[in-house]
Amino acid sequence: MAAKGRKPRPADPDRTRTTIPAQLGRSVPWPASPDEAELERVPNPHPTKLYLARFTAPEFTSLCPVTGQPDFAHLVIDYVPRSWLVESKSLKLYLGSFRNHGTFHEDCTIAVAVRLAGFLRPRWLRIGGYWYPRGGIPIDVFWQTGRPPADLWIPEQGVPAYRGRG
Repeated sequence: MAAKGRKPRPADPDRTRTTIPAQLGRSVPWPASPDEAELERVPNPHPTKLYLARFTAPEFTSLCPVTGQPDFAHLVIDYVPRSWLVESKSLKLYLGSFRNHGTFHEDCTIAVAVRLAGFLRPRWLRIGGYWYPRGGIPIDVFWQTGRPPADLWIPEQGVPAYRGRG
């Protein structure tokens, strides 16, 4: 109820809806593809605070769409939440769904970033895809939604560049 003399603030449907993750705490099968994977989100308990959340996937895998051989990457996903946080088990299942999915390094990296950015609507998001060499050439893919917020501490992603035998 509003205090005397004050108008009640309109409810923000994104913040007031109760979200109970359907996959958390349950045995669920791995999604067959990224399109079938269900990302879930939970309300951010600190929507007015400026902070960075990081997920690292040091054993991300997909398949080369030409040869069918496995490709391996170390993904680092940084985002500054607004109203929503990604639920980590659903993110793990989504990233794991690429394991049998054939697509190029650039497409995998950008697909993850674009889906998360559209689903969470964060203040800012960036991804670093550090792909291990195939054919002797490592491919690193980077993307972000725009300029990072001012006054935000953003640590380095901490993944060294590939050095081979050097």
